Amino acid sequence: MRFIDQHRDRYAVALLLRVLNIGESTYYQWIRQAERPCDRDLVDLGLLSNIHEIWEASGHTYGADRVHQQLRRDGIRVGRKRVERLMAAQGWQGAYLRRGWRGGSTRQDPAATPAPDLVNRDFTATGPNRLWVADATRIPCGEGVF
Repeated sequence: MRFIDQHRDRYAVALLLRVLNIGESTYYQWIRQAERPCDRDLVDLGLLSNIHEIWEASGHTYGADRVHQQLRRDGIRVGRKRVERLMAAQGWQGAYLRRGWRGGSTRQDPAATPAPDLVNRDFTATGPNRLWVADATRIPCGEGVF
């Protein structure tokens, strides 16, 4: 429909509708609906401003569930699916962890060259301060990952 609307000054609308196999009533109903939106569409526009305000205040981290909870706390009664639909239409989504809460956050680069093995896998030292080795293991704790 937008294509027809954009090209109506260059081509006849009837010709575009015939080529695209769209009924005239469908096109003109779309125009009428754009000129006079229904009450639900008007309420959705007001609701979008509230959703955007909450989403911005969260630093773009809140998803539909948290935005819905905040709207309920603010006294706005609306369904979660409606919030989800409106956010998806705008391309707004919350932050999420790629591999879940227990998964790692780093990815190994397959093209990177590994560090050289300077001890040839022999971890026995002849004396103190002769061989230093370390283990870089991620340990998930209640206070974060160490």
